[in-house]
Amino acid sequence: MFLRVVVCVLICLILPTSLAIAQTAPTPAPRPWRLNFGAGLALTNGNKDTSTYNASYNIIYTPHPRRTFKSDALLLRGTTDGELSNERFGLNLREEYRVGDRIFVFGQNQYQRDRFKRIQYLVAPTGGVGVTAVKTDRTTLTIDAGAGGVWEKNPYVDVRASGAVTFGQKWTQSVSHTTTLTQSVSGLWKTEDLADSSYQFSIALAVGINARVQLKIEALDNYSSKPTDTRVEKNDISTLFAVVFKN
Repeated sequence: MFLRVVVCVLICLILPTSLAIAQTAPTPAPRPWRLNFGAGLALTNGNKDTSTYNASYNIIYTPHPRRTFKSDALLLRGTTDGELSNERFGLNLREEYRVGDRIFVFGQNQYQRDRFKRIQYLVAPTGGVGVTAVKTDRTTLTIDAGAGGVWEKNPYVDVRASGAVTFGQKWTQSVSHTTTLTQSVSGLWKTEDLADSSYQFSIALAVGINARVQLKIEALDNYSSKPTDTRVEKNDISTLFAVVFKN
């Protein structure tokens, strides 16, 4: 009888404390880092032997609810019958700070190299303001505009410097818990000649294989209104297939 009383007393003392701890235990904080790395390869044999590969990364770092650092890069390289037929590299660095639930300001730096558009390098540091027009559990839409400068180097000529105006739009749609559709448009105009501009459009579908691996297909269109040479095409369209690894 005495043992039963002791056990009942201990249960009455311990159980409420355990429940209180369980109820007040804080939920794990979201990880500040998100990193995706992708790579793809395509080989064709027949009338022409071609090989192309792409490599990319995407980093998002959120040390504070109002502050976010973003960086992404894409490398495209291809050969046809042993000759280099495509080589392009782009890198973006961007810092955003939210001044409200919908409004944010940003500073960014864009770098581009495109051998077949005869761009040895293009650097464009800019800053501006943006708005999150739509933000739900499944849909996000952001629009931004900025201004700054641009420096472009082409073969056999001096570096060309100009002011710059930029525009960006990005839409993300969660189709299901494993499938995501993204679309983006960006533009850059040189203020010394607003007819001299460049645009990039992309649409991509990513399908999750498991929690850390995705298959991704992306259509990417790069357009330059004033190529550096009459033999250079204004439009370059690429279709990318890649395996993406998430941290």
